[in-house]
Amino acid sequence: MKNIKNSWNKLLQSVKKNLKKIKDEHLIKQYMKNNIIFLTFVITCVINSTMLRLFCINSTENYLAVAPILADLAIVIIVGAFGYLLKPKNRFAYYLGFSIFFTAICLINSIYYTYYTSFASVSMLSLAQYVGDVGDAVIEQVISFKDFLYPIGPIILIVINYRLKKKNYYKRVEMKSERKKKTIKTLAVGAAIAVIFLLTLTPTDISRLVKQWNREYIVMKYGIYVYQANDVVASIQPKINSLFGYDQAKKDFKEYFKNVEEHQDNEYTNIFEGKNVIVIHGESLQENLMTLSFNGQEVTPNLNKLAEEGMFFSNFYSPVSVGTSSDAELMFNTSLLPTKSGTAFVSYSDRTYNATPKLLGEKGYYTFSMHGNNADFWNRRNMHNSLGYDRFYSKEDYNVTKENTVGLGINDYAFFDQSVQKIKKISEKNDKWYGTLIMLSNHTPFAEVDKYGDFPVDIKETVTKEDGTTEEVTYPYMEGTKLGNYFKSAHYADGAIGELINRLDEEGLLDNTVVVIYGDHDAKLPRSEYNLLYNYDKETDSLLDKDDPNYKEYDSYQYELGRKVPFIIWTKDMKGTKLNKEYTNVMSMSDVEPTLGNMFGYSNKYALGHDIFDIKDKNIVVFPNGNWLTNDIYYNSQKEEYLSLTDKAVSEEEIKKNSEYASKLLDVSNEIIVFDLLKEDQTNENRVIENQEKGN
Repeated sequence: MKNIKNSWNKLLQSVKKNLKKIKDEHLIKQYMKNNIIFLTFVITCVINSTMLRLFCINSTENYLAVAPILADLAIVIIVGAFGYLLKPKNRFAYYLGFSIFFTAICLINSIYYTYYTSFASVSMLSLAQYVGDVGDAVIEQVISFKDFLYPIGPIILIVINYRLKKKNYYKRVEMKSERKKKTIKTLAVGAAIAVIFLLTLTPTDISRLVKQWNREYIVMKYGIYVYQANDVVASIQPKINSLFGYDQAKKDFKEYFKNVEEHQDNEYTNIFEGKNVIVIHGESLQENLMTLSFNGQEVTPNLNKLAEEGMFFSNFYSPVSVGTSSDAELMFNTSLLPTKSGTAFVSYSDRTYNATPKLLGEKGYYTFSMHGNNADFWNRRNMHNSLGYDRFYSKEDYNVTKENTVGLGINDYAFFDQSVQKIKKISEKNDKWYGTLIMLSNHTPFAEVDKYGDFPVDIKETVTKEDGTTEEVTYPYMEGTKLGNYFKSAHYADGAIGELINRLDEEGLLDNTVVVIYGDHDAKLPRSEYNLLYNYDKETDSLLDKDDPNYKEYDSYQYELGRKVPFIIWTKDMKGTKLNKEYTNVMSMSDVEPTLGNMFGYSNKYALGHDIFDIKDKNIVVFPNGNWLTNDIYYNSQKEEYLSLTDKAVSEEEIKKNSEYASKLLDVSNEIIVFDLLKEDQTNENRVIENQEKGN
């Protein structure tokens, strides 16, 4: 004990002595003078990463977090240390290059987060081919003022370098041994900061870094530079795992499904067996559109009518990831979840899937899909074949003109009109058929307002003047806003759906047909857009003050819960029957295949979702970032907090159980796709069938 005390005293004396030396010899001032470029590089890069975090993640915990600053600082210092190996005159190019690199990381993630509410992944480089088609959306809706702040770092570096060159700053000579010594010392400082950062981590933090699916949490704990480095590893991991991790994945896969309860028949079993199916994939249709009207005009009168006459699932979510529309198709058809890296449609189109078109095809259905865009957008040409569609009609199969184009391709009216003629021919040749019609007009950026028809999103009122006469007064309200333009676009798309239903009926194609309609994902508009919708002050043509008693707080939880999409099952004779009602239990896109399978008489034994009529109020919606939703609570795994949706008490045990379930579901789904785990099962089934046929 005495020895420890003596050692501690010696250490303190040494520290005091060195601090006094630094003070007396003005070493700090001297260091700053001799390392201006290095310090500018470090400071601007850390400021950029901190700005990104503060702009994107709005939570008190994030605002007060020191650990991610330490992590970013350690990374930048370690990278900057190697610049000292170069001669002083050559260092600027090194630091500028890495400054631009780190700035690009921040800028790309800032733009990406605005659109996806998540951080970017290098696995998405394969999707760069699609950027050109939606470039207007990025420019008009995603890039904002904050994104112009990040390039200031390299600019400051350039300006300082210019001034230093004018002062002959780089004429001093440094020996190779001196440069090496500086490098080692700087690396030591970076390593020391890294060690301090590592001491702040918990086992949970480390586990989430490895899993990578909770990206916001990783950035909040590790900083953007560590996140991006880890993302590179995570993105190439599937390629490595496909060679070395198959056995463990197969084991996890078997264990998961060994514990899955068998489906039980219910009152909805086989009620639609043998009927034809038309699936309408509604581009960017949110459920809240169905609750809105302007000046007495509903935004979606046709969707509302179909919901009133059919089966309407009012708590339906599409937990898409970066694959947006393609992720929705994946979940709808296969009951799997989006992959952790890349997208299934682009990166894993060669896998085996137990998809609805394939399963209905085995029951004698002719299956087809129709879309007015390029067949290679989201790699649908290949993926639709893997899903089991017999035929994919794409842009090349339609008469697309300048007059009938809206946004990315043929407008929904012309698309549906031409599709009905194709469906009529299919119906004449096939007893049973299943078709998916993928809409396009309501695709971001919702900018072609002149083509959407007359649908004002303002407020019109009749006001009585002092002399007793009346006049019509118009308040702008949502006119000219991004969200207002979205309402106009959605109203246009809804009109096309109404026209489609009428045309199908005229051709006799609804007599033995079930129509299924789903919104593929929300509008991807920022939360700030909704403030005007709910807090418009017509007297001032601006937002209500937050202190106003009529002000409605639209926080991040309400925004997330408001991203649900419509899901409707409808037949022309369903109105007034026992099926015609609203179903309020929470439901996910991955629950569709088992739900429809029960109704149409097919099944996927490896579905990760549930028949909603089986599981009812016990269902859990799992999101790609690890968040989950039940009838009672919405749990945010990044913040590790939840919002109660009912008065029911929620236990810590329930939260832990559901969080573990969500994590397992994401892992198993990812492994099924990455390791092609259904291929072996399909091969074995084919062998059994062949042996049975030989036996007969």
